Amino acid sequence: MIVKRLTREEILSRLHAKVEQHIPIMIASAGSGLVAQLLEKAGADCVNTFSGARLRANGMGTMAMMWPILDSNRQTLDYTREDIMPAMNGDAFVCACLNANDPLKDMRMVLQECKDMGVMSVSNIGPSISYVDHDSEIFSVLKSAGITLQHEIDMLRLAREEMGMVTIGLAFTLEDSIRVCSEAKPHIFCYHAGTTKGGLKGYDSGLTIEQTAEQTEEAYEAVRRVHPDVILVAHGAAMSNPDDAQYMIDHTSGHGFWTGSSTERIPIERAVSAAAAEFAGLRFRRGL
Repeated sequence: MIVKRLTREEILSRLHAKVEQHIPIMIASAGSGLVAQLLEKAGADCVNTFSGARLRANGMGTMAMMWPILDSNRQTLDYTREDIMPAMNGDAFVCACLNANDPLKDMRMVLQECKDMGVMSVSNIGPSISYVDHDSEIFSVLKSAGITLQHEIDMLRLAREEMGMVTIGLAFTLEDSIRVCSEAKPHIFCYHAGTTKGGLKGYDSGLTIEQTAEQTEEAYEAVRRVHPDVILVAHGAAMSNPDDAQYMIDHTSGHGFWTGSSTERIPIERAVSAAAAEFAGLRFRRGL
């Protein structure tokens, strides 16, 4: 197996060409090689890997990655190298979503490991402190323990400025969005409106698609003021199907969308459940 490799220049050229042609950019997460292969074949521009996606593939919710039950970076690096990269043919690039707050690793070494396996793009969502409500006690405890957004910003800057990688910044709040874009200057920024609703493990925050679009556009306008050249994509909350994504495209000024559960967990749940139910419903027609 020889895995095709893409340069930063090739990746950015493809992305900017789609922006110029007014064609939506599609970023999608994959927890297995099969899903990555199918996403690439369907036309995804980028396949994201992160421990949350791998946990989804094992029947858990994305947020399970927030608990100290695994080495998030090691999970991401191992399955990206062994499951994802060999399944890809180079039509889409791979972005590894990393935990920049890993206390046991020098992130320069982690980024180099990504490059060594052919991954030329990284994001700060594996997981991000921006997931945690800023007015909560757990946020204060994490911050006092040295788990901060600054480490994520520093990793994105290192990846872009020194390592020559494509960076995808992500944040859940307006405040964090502005910080990430003003300080890290990522090539792509994704405003994460919240965990995707729907399916067995989804979470419905109550946001409608209209509210998701309004919140996302507010973030877009804010980050453009500090980083005018950034490519903008939307993700999460009420955006759980193609009609929702179309609404986001029509009602925000972004350049595309990022799908996770909506093109991975939810379709698998539906398809496997339906097929298995048909098989389980079979009965002998011959006499006993």
